[in-house]
Amino acid sequence: MSRTSYPLKLPHSIKAAAARLAREDGVSLNQWIAVAVAEKVGVAETAAEFLHRQSGDAQPSDMLAFLDRASDEPPSPGDEA
Repeated sequence: MSRTSYPLKLPHSIKAAAARLAREDGVSLNQWIAVAVAEKVGVAETAAEFLHRQSGDAQPSDMLAFLDRASDEPPSPGDEA
C-alpha cells in the first residue's frame, strides 16, 4: 500500500473530538482519521453504485412525462419551502 501525506486542517473542536475517539479506540489520531475517511469513501461509492444500478439506462429527461402529469396544486401547509 502506498502512502501519501496531506496537510489536514481541522477546526480545533473536531480535532479534539477525533483525538478523544482515537484514544478511546486505542489507535493513533492518524490511523483513526484514515479509517474514518476510508469508511466515508466506502459509503459514498456504495451509494453511487446502488443509485446507478437502480436507474439503469434512465435519463433525467425520462422524468418529464411524470412531471407533465403532476397536478398544479399548491404545496400542503408546511411544505412550501
